[in-house]
Amino acid sequence: MPSYPGISSEAFRHPLDRQAEQALRNVPGFNLVARKFVEFLAERPRFVYLMGNSIQVGPRQYANIYQIYRDCLRDLDVYPEPDLFVSQSPIVNAVALGQERPSITLNTGLLDLMNESELRSVIAHELGHIKCGHTTLSQMAIWATMAVSGLAEMTFGLSGLITSGLLMAFYEWLRKAELSADRAAMLVLDDTRPVLHSMMRMAGGSAKHAHELNLDEFIRQSEQYQQLDQDGLNQVYKFFLYNNISTGDFLTHPFTVERAIYLREWVASEEYRQVRAGNYQRADATGSVDVNVAQPEPTQQPPAEDVDDLRRQIEELQQQIDQIKRSQ
Repeated sequence: MPSYPGISSEAFRHPLDRQAEQALRNVPGFNLVARKFVEFLAERPRFVYLMGNSIQVGPRQYANIYQIYRDCLRDLDVYPEPDLFVSQSPIVNAVALGQERPSITLNTGLLDLMNESELRSVIAHELGHIKCGHTTLSQMAIWATMAVSGLAEMTFGLSGLITSGLLMAFYEWLRKAELSADRAAMLVLDDTRPVLHSMMRMAGGSAKHAHELNLDEFIRQSEQYQQLDQDGLNQVYKFFLYNNISTGDFLTHPFTVERAIYLREWVASEEYRQVRAGNYQRADATGSVDVNVAQPEPTQQPPAEDVDDLRRQIEELQQQIDQIKRSQ
C-alpha cells in the first residue's frame, strides 16, 4: 500500500467540502454556537460511553483490525493516534468524532459485512475525516439537531439561535465532507474497486447474498443516475430528498452512487496522479492532523440581545462547571 509522509489534508480535500464549510461558517449564529459547547455537550459524555459500553481496539483486542488501523495511520500520516472502538450494533456504519480526543467507532454490523480490503477502505475514510478536521463540526451538527428537536435540557437556551438555514448549512457541509474522506480511502487503497465495493455494501449489501453483488453493475447504475441528475426537476426532487424541511429530517451523506461518480472523476484527474507521484501539499511542523480550521467572522451578526443572553448563559455554565470541578 502507498504511504504519504507529511501529507496535508489540503492535498486531497474536495473543493465542494471547502465551499460548503465556508458557507456554513458565514451563516449568522455559527460562531456563537461554536465557541463553548462542543466539549461539554458531546465529546466527554461520548468518550465515557464508549469506554463503558464498547470494545477499545488495540494490539491484544481485535488485533487484526488494529493492524489495519495502524497501517492506515501510517499511510495517511495521522498522529497522535485516535482511539478506535467497536460498538455492538447491527447498523452498518462507522463514525469519527471528537476534537480534544478524536475517536473512530466501527459497528459490528459493518465488521460482519466487509472483507479486509473493504474494512481498510472504511477505516481510511474515517481517518480522512479526522485528518481534515471534520470531527468538531460533525459534533456541532449532531448537537444542533438535538437542540432543535426539543431537547431543551441540553441546549442551555441556544435552540433559538439555531435557524433552519444554519441547520441546512450543517447538513450540506456534512454531505460534501464525505467526498474528501472518500479520497483519503482511495489514496490508502490505491484501487477503486475495494473503495467502490465498500460503498456498494453500505448502499444495500447483504452478507448472505454477497456473492450476487456485481460492482460493474453498480458502476453502470451510477452512470444512469448521472444522466437522471441532468434533469432540472430531478435536481429539485433531490434537494427535498436531502432536506425534508417539513419533518426536520436531513441526509448526512450524499447518495452512494453520487459518491462513486465523484471518486471516479478524481481518480481520472491529473490532481490524483500528482498526489500519487508524491507531489502533494505537506502539513506544517505542528502535526499532521488538521484540527484547527480557521473560523472567519460571519458577514452578519445576530441581534445584540441574543448575544448578551448567550454570554450570560455561557458564564452561568462555566460557573457550574467550575463548581463541579471543585467538588471532585
